[in-house]
Amino acid sequence: MEYYSSHISKLIEQLAGLPGIGAKSAQRLAFHIINMPQDQVRQLAGAMTEAREQVRYCKNCYTLTDQELCPICSNPARNQKVIMVVENTRDLAAYEKTGKYDGVYHVLHGAISPMLGIGPGDIKLKELMHRLQGDVDEVIIATNSSLEGETTAMYISKLIKPTGIKVSRIASGVPVGGDLEYIDEVTLLRALEGRVEL
Repeated sequence: MEYYSSHISKLIEQLAGLPGIGAKSAQRLAFHIINMPQDQVRQLAGAMTEAREQVRYCKNCYTLTDQELCPICSNPARNQKVIMVVENTRDLAAYEKTGKYDGVYHVLHGAISPMLGIGPGDIKLKELMHRLQGDVDEVIIATNSSLEGETTAMYISKLIKPTGIKVSRIASGVPVGGDLEYIDEVTLLRALEGRVEL
């Protein structure tokens, strides 16, 4: 039995399709949006449409940006010889919040997961190897402490070792099975400072 008009039901359905939004949250959001002033709704819709159309990958590190190069890659004060490899842009943001890392990043956009059919060719590994042909001293692997993250770290380590570039892995302190985006800055900083060579 339908409780709402088709427009309200459609809005709830669309919101419920977003990650982390259940049916009740979608309903709350839908009614909040309906009760917002029309100009705020237009601004919200416009911001979503604009972000979807304008945001793309940085041509260097593959994080999300609306410029050719992201602010980190285009910053001359950053150490371009140290690359931290992360699974996604949220993990990059988590490390940036520490304010202590002055190198650059490489965003894989995923992790190797044979169970899910994600292989090395499905993430940005080829692009990482291309970057390593330049002047790079160290690669810090900061993938999650999950099975997929560990598998990806070992795979990357085996690829890079023959090049002679130092490869290190963030230290423990990050809980096994935890996602970097939810971990506090102090724990992330300890993990970065206690990294070990693979």
